[in-house]
Amino acid sequence: MASMKDPFEFQDFDEDSGNLLEPRRDAVTISIEHEDVKFEKKSAPPSADAYEEDPETSDDQAKLLSGQKKTPAFWTFEYYQKLFDVDTHHVKERIIGSLLPWPRKNFVHTYLRRNPDLYGPFWICTTLVFAIAISGNISTFLVNLGNSNYKYTPEFRKVTIAATAIFSYAWLIPLALWGVLLWRSNKVMNIVSYSFMEIVCVYGYSLAVYIPAVIIWILPFAWLQWLSILVALCLSGSVLVLTFWPAVRDDHPKVYITILSTIVTFNVLLAIGCKMYFFSKPENLPEKPPGPTVAVKLST
Repeated sequence: MASMKDPFEFQDFDEDSGNLLEPRRDAVTISIEHEDVKFEKKSAPPSADAYEEDPETSDDQAKLLSGQKKTPAFWTFEYYQKLFDVDTHHVKERIIGSLLPWPRKNFVHTYLRRNPDLYGPFWICTTLVFAIAISGNISTFLVNLGNSNYKYTPEFRKVTIAATAIFSYAWLIPLALWGVLLWRSNKVMNIVSYSFMEIVCVYGYSLAVYIPAVIIWILPFAWLQWLSILVALCLSGSVLVLTFWPAVRDDHPKVYITILSTIVTFNVLLAIGCKMYFFSKPENLPEKPPGPTVAVKLST
């Protein structure tokens, strides 16, 4: 047993020995061959076209990664395109928020979340314009129903007048308010500043409550008409006051009282003006003069 050679014992080889890699007769070789083993063909390298990208897409991605993506100018189509890219449930949520104002909920912070849109305000203003014009014509017809001296003629000019009044209120008043807030933010550091589009969005959604109120004005009941005006004024005015109060509360009392009073005043003027102009009582129409009388002389 001692004469047996340990196969794991280190052995010395001569430097001039032959090639160790040559096959030896007494060496045991193992050949692994299996019929099921298959070698996959080496796939060809992808062509250069596979790595090509759209130059505009790659340019936009490079700008976004480098932080150099610029906001398009306000006179371009791209600037207004993002303002109309809004989901339906967001518009619905904002309309409900304008109909149900809550003292602790700022409309801008709660519903807009720095993402104003023009889709909702545009269609609210457009719907209100046609609602005022159509309801005004129907109301005039119902009030004069039964009057033999009245002849119904549709007044299409009411559409133009209503559109001028509504869209001027929804754009010019926010523009003036934005300028005032911007001016006061330079005077007082703690004043919260809103963007112009956020103010336009708030004013547009605040008009949603007037659409059902205008439809109620068709009914020829003065008390119901004025009651609907009062409710609409309270809801619409509350949205505006609760939204812009945080932006002016740190200013001088005379300044924020003047700003909030002006906001409420223009809101009241819009509602009362539309009611008095489009739904006013008809004037007394002159009676038709009697036709010529013919005297008949009877001879006996």
